[in-house]
Amino acid sequence: MPQPDEDRSEDSRPVAIERDAMEYDVVTVGAGPAGLAFAIRLKQLAPQLSVCVIEKGATVGAHILSGAVIEPGPLDALLPGWRDAPPPVCVPAGADEFWLLSKTGGRRLPVPPGMKNHGNFIVSLGALCAWLAPQAEALGVEIYPGFAAAAPLHDDSGRVVGVRIGDMGVAKDGSHKPGYTPGIDIRARLTVLAEGARGSLTKQLVKRFALDADSDPQGYSIGIKELWQLPAGRTTPGKIVHSLGWPADSRTYGGGFLYHLDGDRVALGYVSGLDYHDPNYQPWEAFQQWKNHPLFAPLLEGGSILSAGARAIVTGGWQSLPKVEMPGALLIGDGAGLLNVPKIKGTHQAIRSGMLAAEHLAAQAASGSLDSAGFDARLRASAAMKELRRVRNVKPGFKRGLWFGLANAAWETVTAGLSPWTLKVTPDWSALDKLGAHEQPKRDYATRTLPPRDRLQGVYYAATAHDEDQPVHLVVHDTSICVDRCVVEYGNPCTNFCPAGVYEMVDDASQPHGLRLQVNSANCVHCKTCDIKDPYEVITWVAPEGGSGPNYQNL
Repeated sequence: MPQPDEDRSEDSRPVAIERDAMEYDVVTVGAGPAGLAFAIRLKQLAPQLSVCVIEKGATVGAHILSGAVIEPGPLDALLPGWRDAPPPVCVPAGADEFWLLSKTGGRRLPVPPGMKNHGNFIVSLGALCAWLAPQAEALGVEIYPGFAAAAPLHDDSGRVVGVRIGDMGVAKDGSHKPGYTPGIDIRARLTVLAEGARGSLTKQLVKRFALDADSDPQGYSIGIKELWQLPAGRTTPGKIVHSLGWPADSRTYGGGFLYHLDGDRVALGYVSGLDYHDPNYQPWEAFQQWKNHPLFAPLLEGGSILSAGARAIVTGGWQSLPKVEMPGALLIGDGAGLLNVPKIKGTHQAIRSGMLAAEHLAAQAASGSLDSAGFDARLRASAAMKELRRVRNVKPGFKRGLWFGLANAAWETVTAGLSPWTLKVTPDWSALDKLGAHEQPKRDYATRTLPPRDRLQGVYYAATAHDEDQPVHLVVHDTSICVDRCVVEYGNPCTNFCPAGVYEMVDDASQPHGLRLQVNSANCVHCKTCDIKDPYEVITWVAPEGGSGPNYQNL
């Protein structure tokens, strides 16, 4: 039934807006592995419940990016016959290699126990989710891609009662274009947030319900990835290569991966911890340098990029896990922060948590109720959390540098995480040193010969698309900071850390220091690094029109 709402006319008088409403037992925000695993498992156990999944990407998988090597155990439990008809990109893991790189060479090291991949599979996580979606629909799950959740809905007591879909056809100045359509309200007895890293609704609700009051701040990295087509005969399907060292300096957490797929394709990428100190560090440039290392450049020469993109990765671990239940809603997957950093894997954890949430709700539904209460305790007692606790000190150890981090990781591996201490996680935005206070590292970068030539060409390979005439979805709450304090104190690091060239300082004689911030929001690939790393916390990423953003292919 239509629901009244208010907007503002040009003379600021309230204007009533009638919003349609849809009602379900459960609404899931995000069609990633956690959200889809949850929906599938819930319909398997409680087919009488009505379940819908909304996804901001134009298609399921369009905004999904990950390495990705997956542990198949949770998927085996969810869909026991999946290996008979696997997703389109699915290569059994083969040989593992682990390298410590210098600029011109490197040393091959023993593969850490947690990174061994025997029995695992290299997949495209986007293709995996696109493959999961019809299996969910076959069970009666309704999936709506192109529906961007703009805000949670609350009743008078504050309980979450669903989500509001963003309006379509709003101009940049806030006026309604001829095709304006108000977003609908999706009301549900229970809302499941499976938005992935730094979800916009998750961020709002964590703050509203103080879900992180008893946990450390969440930590993040940025992963930048490309899919390449190579000349015939160069690849060894199933081969997995990881590296540490160059081009990162010893104080910066960074490492690369290269996975050999079928069809003479390779997936490769570079992960930079967003707790880095150097305000001039550019994660995108570090990835391009890594590609030009002598270990990888000969493999890539003569190849072509098929697709590219970037995404934030949750790396806070066990000590950063917020409370995952609130009145009327719960968190699963990377929205909760379940990635195992030493394994470089989170998909099995996402599927685990989704299944666990489904089993929790199905047990309640059998007795006539549907509530989030008790899920937090259930998750913390599960195998997913036991896995995270064992490795809780590995990533924080790298805050003290590469060599301490490696030694600490070895200790935590030998002791199976039984150290009597838990290292603290601090917010990534607070890690940047100010200009002049930072000892500039020796970059020792190479001359690049491989594409893309710059970040804008990289945006082309992400196939990102936004209507230029819509409200800017990267909200800078105080632009005066950018042209006054930030340019002096940090040198405008947003122009460095954004992998898509969204933030640009342009000449403007009327502004302090002769500069003005220009936000090229149409370039955005939805990685959310700016929402995480800005040292003044004045940038907020909000969802643009549904269907906007990248259109990743097999990433």
